[in-house]
Amino acid sequence: MKRKVQARRPSKTQFFELRLYVAGQTPKSLTALNNLKKICKEHMDDQYRIEIIDLLANPQLARGDQILAIPTLVRNLPTPIRKIIGDLSNTERVLVGLDLRTPDTVAGAL
Repeated sequence: MKRKVQARRPSKTQFFELRLYVAGQTPKSLTALNNLKKICKEHMDDQYRIEIIDLLANPQLARGDQILAIPTLVRNLPTPIRKIIGDLSNTERVLVGLDLRTPDTVAGAL
């Protein structure tokens, strides 16, 4: 069984409000930010806003989005809220998590 991922571009009225929670400028945090910027540039047609929340500077902000691990990406818009934990290096997983791609299971012979 293979997984097929179908691309889906956001509609012209769809806007993404993203929050990336990090803890300082660690290699993992910087990787997550760079991966997020690349994904947004390639797949969101400038219809996004990224807010970076550094929990070393503002630890109290973790409570609002119930952040338990870092880095964590929170998609506030469009609803429903989605969370993706990690350095965002798996582009396909991030796109599925952001609802920009839909995973479809396809059975077929190799």
